[in-house]
Amino acid sequence: MKKSLAVALSLFTASALYATNGDTLIGVGAKTRSMGGAGIAFSHGAESTLVNPALITHIKQNEVSFGGTVFMPDISTEIVPYTGGKVDSDADISIIPAVALASKIGDNFYVGAGMWGTAGMGTDFRGENTLFNMETTLQLMQFAVPLAYQTGGFSIGIAPIVQYGSLDIHYTMSTSTVSPGQSQDFGFGASVGATYDFNNGFMIGAVYKSQIKMDYKDVLSGATAPFRAIPGFPTIGDELEQPSEYGIGIGYTFGPHSIAADWRRINWSSADGYEQFGWDDQDVIAIGYQYDAGTWSIRAGYNHATNPVTLYNGSGMDIAGAALNMFNLLGFPATAENHYTLGATYEFSQQFSMDMTAVYSPKKSTTANISALQNIGMTGISSIENDHSEFGLTVQLNYKF
Repeated sequence: MKKSLAVALSLFTASALYATNGDTLIGVGAKTRSMGGAGIAFSHGAESTLVNPALITHIKQNEVSFGGTVFMPDISTEIVPYTGGKVDSDADISIIPAVALASKIGDNFYVGAGMWGTAGMGTDFRGENTLFNMETTLQLMQFAVPLAYQTGGFSIGIAPIVQYGSLDIHYTMSTSTVSPGQSQDFGFGASVGATYDFNNGFMIGAVYKSQIKMDYKDVLSGATAPFRAIPGFPTIGDELEQPSEYGIGIGYTFGPHSIAADWRRINWSSADGYEQFGWDDQDVIAIGYQYDAGTWSIRAGYNHATNPVTLYNGSGMDIAGAALNMFNLLGFPATAENHYTLGATYEFSQQFSMDMTAVYSPKKSTTANISALQNIGMTGISSIENDHSEFGLTVQLNYKF
């Protein structure tokens, strides 16, 4: 029982995402990321589609952006006293693509298209017997076709979203390999946004994104089956739903200077899967600054998000709480709270430019009590400790025509 429970706990939690705000990147384009993710009321051109589709009305001509992010998380975990020290995950680099297009199709209408990697990666502890040689991969990609309308200073946009997801889990238990197999699914949602430009440098905006239901057949239920014997442990199906979110933003430009600030609420507690794992709703604050010198510009930003991962008491007879603590911190440590960003753009011509952005999240250390697991045979176990930091580098090319 001791080993089978610990394996199950470590196994599914391994699907740590290349996420920042929970499992959501602070921004999918170089400009947005360089301003801390702020962009609900500040246009970043074609890449604004997933931030606020209404903002594609601010392009001056047709625009296409193509780029990618090299994401390098540093995650290490220790189960005291089993591991004997922190163990580093070998899943320490991911490539995240992003492509966006926006075009004016009439006096008041704009249309776009985009494809973005929004989550993916995994945790790789192969060769680490104390962590059950566990390897898990979760990948999410979104496709959207925004349509926006502008009249005077008011803009409104809608972007239907198709999301592709893939989840795969492998681990060892005693001498057996357990693999529920890979499952893939498509989900559908939408993003709706609006902005108002006061034509004095000041803009306000609002956005809402719907939930996207995903069902990974047999994977989650199979992987978490050993949990069912624990009193109080939630029933886990195969749904892992991307949560709804909403937000408001302001932007102000004066001369070459621009400042943008956003607030967003991500509703993890009502999303299937995350709700059962005990995640809380998350408030996100993003603040960004831009200096535009004409042929070049620089940007800086800061992003802060409350930690959505609930830490339970995990002691005494709180066996379910201890199991969830193990689950969330061993393989899904979405605990990053602060991000610092810096970026620049250089225009080679009026048509062609390049963006570069760096995002850094300093080490966040989290410890949770899991001593209640001693009640089911995990003798001497006391806590789980996790360190999590992130670094990402984004390069993007833009062409206007």
